[in-house]
Amino acid sequence: MNKSHRDFLKDSIRKTVDFSQTRQSLGIEPPPWQKPCAPGAQKIALVAPGAWRSIPELNLERAIAQRRSRRSFTKEALSLEELSFLLWATQGLRPTSSTYKNFRTVPSAGCRHAVETYIAVIRVAGLEKAIYRYLPLDHALVEVVRHPDLEEQLVQATFGQHFCGASAATFIWTAIPARMEWRYAEASYKVIALDAGHICQNLYLACENIGAGTCAVAAYDQELVDKILGVDGSDEFAIYLAPVGKVSARQSENE
Repeated sequence: MNKSHRDFLKDSIRKTVDFSQTRQSLGIEPPPWQKPCAPGAQKIALVAPGAWRSIPELNLERAIAQRRSRRSFTKEALSLEELSFLLWATQGLRPTSSTYKNFRTVPSAGCRHAVETYIAVIRVAGLEKAIYRYLPLDHALVEVVRHPDLEEQLVQATFGQHFCGASAATFIWTAIPARMEWRYAEASYKVIALDAGHICQNLYLACENIGAGTCAVAAYDQELVDKILGVDGSDEFAIYLAPVGKVSARQSENE
């Protein structure tokens, strides 16, 4: 065991960073809060927060008490409204009177939000089977790529974890480190990982509210997941996955 790998969990590196030389301190413009879309890309509008019709009121105590890692899903599709709710709950903007326009439903170090959300859609009403990317500033989706064998690719990319291909949709989060490096330089990487944890916990609780379940996945083939998403693996790469699907009432009670 190489104990030096534990250093990633520490914050000792912060004492070695010259913060006067970060790109922020040097007056360089920050990377955009949202990855730009390809020219001509069609944005798919989502159901706006406050316009939910089928999302029940959240009982937070109950959602926390019932939170489980769920790996068995029914064949029922998610509605577009349910997916809209899950996306808003994990990376959506929250109402604010501030002129600062990047406050979201989850915390992020320095409000940098270096995580992008991709959705591998298998069964969502109104959407074709494809990889989509969430645009939090627009509360919309943009299609990225279609894979006819998407379910099989997800299973292969997670080392045979079959529930990843049986989900209605699998959330795949990537990191764009430059967003965080702009402010924190070499101290960025631990906090990006922490940010991903905040996001996934919100997904767990939001799933419990709509009769769905999820299970966080950190064991995956890095190069294959990056290839499926079409990201370069250097300036942007996958860091976390979470398949989501409906669960039966009996399963929800017994797990």
